[in-house]
Amino acid sequence: MGSAGLRSISPNEPAAPVEERAEPGARTPRDKVTLSAEAKALSSSELTPEQQQVVAELRARDAEVRAHEAAHQAAGGELAGGASFTYQTGPDGRQYAVGGEVGVALRSGRTPDETIANAQRVRRAALAPANPSTQDLAVASAASSLEASARSQKSREVTAAYQERRGGGAGSPLTPASAGSPPPSLPASPW
Repeated sequence: MGSAGLRSISPNEPAAPVEERAEPGARTPRDKVTLSAEAKALSSSELTPEQQQVVAELRARDAEVRAHEAAHQAAGGELAGGASFTYQTGPDGRQYAVGGEVGVALRSGRTPDETIANAQRVRRAALAPANPSTQDLAVASAASSLEASARSQKSREVTAAYQERRGGGAGSPLTPASAGSPPPSLPASPW
């Protein structure tokens, strides 16, 4: 069976074509199902016990996949795209979602703070489902790396701004406020 998950995309990356996928807003097999003559002849009462078991498993997987992708979308907000699904036709002639993905924009912001906020949102979206997939964990890891990089950049900017205020230039070491004066004397020890 397919895997459910979150996929990190860059802003300019086109969606990869995947067989049997429905794009957001498109009519999906869930919206309208056309059954073949053979499938029409097989009502659920005419399915074998094995076929009924397969249908039950496909229904459960369909619900699980849809809930998984909905969790990504809800947590991802504006950074998450629509869900797309991979379908499998069951013995009853209906199509069931067996895999899916939600594209998410993992990108740097205009400032380190904006990048940190974006990375945190993507990580929350990746880890939102009850059982994150391997791909979800990889996206969460990439978001954590981007956040760490942005925090490092922010730290460098804060240090540079502090050095500028202290009169040093970029690259000058930080100096204590009492630079150039003797160190303060310590009180005598009572021992």
